Amino acid sequence: MLLPAKAEVARQLRRYRAWERVMLAAPNDRTVRATFEDSGYTLCVLMGKRCAREAADAAERYLRTNQVTYLQEQQVTCLQDQNERPRPATAVRRRPPAAERRSPAGR
Repeated sequence: MLLPAKAEVARQLRRYRAWERVMLAAPNDRTVRATFEDSGYTLCVLMGKRCAREAADAAERYLRTNQVTYLQEQQVTCLQDQNERPRPATAVRRRPPAAERRSPAGR
């Protein structure tokens, strides 16, 4: 698995947190909100997460640990996510009760 440079992760995380503070101070400003969401999206892509909060948490963990530890944590998390996902329901085809079945000759 390729990992981003820690300097880039730190820069994007600082940018995300700065825009988060600005957005919380002015939640109705559409330009601020758009820039905040853009910084969150960038962090998501960089960290391989779907949610900006998850990406920020992952970035903080990544910056605190070395790369080997981070990869081991990601592998464990990935395996846990796979076990927690609901299994797709298989379609069960049931036959009608014997009394309602008709033979091909009885048509």
